[in-house]
Amino acid sequence: MKKQQVDHVLRAAGRITGEKQFIIVGSQALHGKHPDLADCIVRSAEVDLLAPKMPDRTEWLIAIGAYSPFHEEFGYYADPVSEESATLPRGWKGRLVKLPAGDTEGVRALCLDPHDLAIAKHAAFREKDLLFTRELARRGIISKGQLLALLEQTKLSDDLRGRIRARIAADFAPPAAA
Repeated sequence: MKKQQVDHVLRAAGRITGEKQFIIVGSQALHGKHPDLADCIVRSAEVDLLAPKMPDRTEWLIAIGAYSPFHEEFGYYADPVSEESATLPRGWKGRLVKLPAGDTEGVRALCLDPHDLAIAKHAAFREKDLLFTRELARRGIISKGQLLALLEQTKLSDDLRGRIRARIAADFAPPAAA
């Protein structure tokens, strides 16, 4: 998804909810630090959004959500989420990144820092998320040391923390020789 498409979703979200600020918590959050990424790393069709000042209004975004007329017309959509949707390290709100200005009709967005995003993806432990974090590491968007430090600040079971630590190591391992 291109930054202009994220801007379009934000305009529509603002119109529907009357809110002027959202937090992007999914892979489209990469546009905060890397607004020009427009390839396979930000290919998902959804923008995971929450309205931090009026969380109950987040659900209103179903109007431009999956399988909505908006989705059918444009091929992308808003996915309403809550703060509890993602497992995030302590202090994540203090690391939010402003989405660069765009054609949003004054609607602003804050994006997860790529390291917080990677921790959330690792905690979800889905195969597609593990491919995503590997690509973040390969491109140098995230650092192993920062991830390991944030992992220690994330509320997880010891078992899951160990499995994520192994996944982070795998993300940064040199490619196997063919």
